[in-house]
Amino acid sequence: MTIADRTILHVDMDAFFAAIEQRDHPALRGKPVIVGGSADARGVVSTASYEARKYGVHSAMPMTEAKRRCPHAVFLPVNAAKYRETSRHIFQIFYKYTPLVEGLSLDEAFLDLSGSEKLFGSPLEIARAIKREIESEVGLTASIGLSYCKFLAKMGSDMNKPDGLTVLGREQLHSVVHPLPISKLWGVGKKAALQLERLGIKTIGDAARMDLQIIRRFTGSLADHIYLLANGVDPRPVEPYHERKSIGQEVTFAEDVGNLEFLHTTLLSQSETIARELRQRKLEAKTFTLKLRYPSFHTITRSHTLAEATQNDSAIYRLSQLLLQKCALKTNDKVRLIGLSASTLLPESGRQQISLFDVEPDKSVKLLRAIDQIKDKFGERAVTRARLLQNQDNPLDPNENGD
Repeated sequence: MTIADRTILHVDMDAFFAAIEQRDHPALRGKPVIVGGSADARGVVSTASYEARKYGVHSAMPMTEAKRRCPHAVFLPVNAAKYRETSRHIFQIFYKYTPLVEGLSLDEAFLDLSGSEKLFGSPLEIARAIKREIESEVGLTASIGLSYCKFLAKMGSDMNKPDGLTVLGREQLHSVVHPLPISKLWGVGKKAALQLERLGIKTIGDAARMDLQIIRRFTGSLADHIYLLANGVDPRPVEPYHERKSIGQEVTFAEDVGNLEFLHTTLLSQSETIARELRQRKLEAKTFTLKLRYPSFHTITRSHTLAEATQNDSAIYRLSQLLLQKCALKTNDKVRLIGLSASTLLPESGRQQISLFDVEPDKSVKLLRAIDQIKDKFGERAVTRARLLQNQDNPLDPNENGD
């Protein structure tokens, strides 16, 4: 298959976290909603609804600044379990049309539709069908870009948000893409854009016409990258599994945490999330890494590689506890961030996994998959540990005694 034969979609959900909250709480619809860390601490914005964006609020902005710009907004914490559950439903829709799905995040993916036309109609019909199904089944809107390469598909999805559908073919390259500022080019950040502008490259069209040899002297290999993309050349295929070398979860606390029990409960939640994703992807992991970051931003990691790979919640949690013990936290130590990740990913073996650490045998893979199916159908909290349920309903003050 040649590059010209490809048909690529880029699907980007609109204000994903905030849109989910507005969907689930009708009173929030039409109001500015900001999802992220604590508005009274050092949290940052994860997602802002379009009503909040009118006030200049955007993702990665400190929550204190978001509160200053939009004090009347509704500020909500991140509900990771709910967002993952919604994301899984959306990706199930993608897989109905093609197995070639490259997830970039919970709310963003590339789809290669090459060959799908024979089953589902034209690429434009498939794009419209995906939008309809996401809206009818999930209750959210998505913006889609359709093109022959990744770069233009991604650019298209961002052009007519929210709820947009933009087709960018070779014929639109000169008329639509080239007049755009160079900062819109994928991979060109603020610093690179300023450097290019000083060299007289202010638009993507300027980059397409630039003298490559001269610009290389100033920008190195970046010159080749922007020159090719500006001319609509992006041979990268959609690669469903290429980038996924690890699966992890981490959280930055709104306040520094000194309660060891709270850290253990956080690791339990992270272990279950990682294990479930491993099973969903039909993978097992051998290496697990714990990351701790102190208020000083000093960061330490502790890793362990198992003799046999696992995808079992309990085995991963017990190993995380041992890794935390190796960190040798002192009585007065506090933690800013804690994270757990799984790597050395292998195809699942299908055998029943036995605990290496406990006197009680672990749940069988069959039982764990049954629990996964119940959660898929009825939600994350349909089956959960009492410890986690209590923590969600009555959040423990991370600096209180957990006894």
